[in-house]
Amino acid sequence: MTGAANTPARRHTALPKARTLIEALPWLTRHRGKTVVIKFGGNAMVDEELKAAFAQDVVFLHHAGLRPVVVHGGGPQISAQLDRHGLVSEFRAGLRVTTPEAMDIVRMVLAGQVQRELVGLLNAHGPLAVGLTGEDAHTMTAVKHQPRIDGELVDIGRVGEITGIDTGAIEALLADGRIPVVSSIARSADDTHVYNVNADTAAAALAAALGAETLMVLTDVEGLYEDWPHSDEVISRLTASQLEKLLPELASGMVPKMEGCLYAVRGGVHTARVIDGRVPHSILLEIFTDEGIGTMVVPDEEEAQ
Repeated sequence: MTGAANTPARRHTALPKARTLIEALPWLTRHRGKTVVIKFGGNAMVDEELKAAFAQDVVFLHHAGLRPVVVHGGGPQISAQLDRHGLVSEFRAGLRVTTPEAMDIVRMVLAGQVQRELVGLLNAHGPLAVGLTGEDAHTMTAVKHQPRIDGELVDIGRVGEITGIDTGAIEALLADGRIPVVSSIARSADDTHVYNVNADTAAAALAAALGAETLMVLTDVEGLYEDWPHSDEVISRLTASQLEKLLPELASGMVPKMEGCLYAVRGGVHTARVIDGRVPHSILLEIFTDEGIGTMVVPDEEEAQ
């Protein structure tokens, strides 16, 4: 007797798994050996199950032959720590106002808390992840950023605008089969100041500098909505020029994400995607299925030629 495990009915229940693997095959072939920069953020950073699923996705990409690089901020954790220290969290133009006192906490939370936890989750699957900040090996260089609000430049403290990327340390880690995990902190060119850099912006700059195949930005919405708040229909695909026209109409929280996507594809990245980090394994669904999820930004046809 062969037993229940070998009956035709039981074997057929495995067919959906086989179909899923077959569906992934062309995407595996296409992306093998390519660099993928993933911005880790939103609810995926604070939900234990989503954090574990994210780590599994990144490790899967690594074992599937891709070269994932993770860039993270730490908005919820920074706000919580500022609150504990009696410091107010304030945002202007979608960016955190960062006083010198707040910068000390930002640095501590990003490099000492969020990064360490993420590296630990990834390394539960093997000795893969290595943490670094944009300060290390001058990976990210920045100057003080002053956003323009109502036509005037506004001082928001130690917030940096990236002026240079040195990919040497990250490329060395990738060549060694590691997964770099980068905190979005940068130094000034003269090493006199440390800056808080928006993680969406940092991920986009790094993706362009690395010549990445894809930039993926995890967020807490399904993607870019076509006519929010009047409609919750998600735009599945748009060109750089189409996105550029939409930017002035976007909510402030989405602006750094979509500006990052625009910068990335205009800087040579083949696709930039905003995906819903509240969906478990959203990274795998986006890269390895025919439908995908979220919003994908592609270069204009003339830019792609």
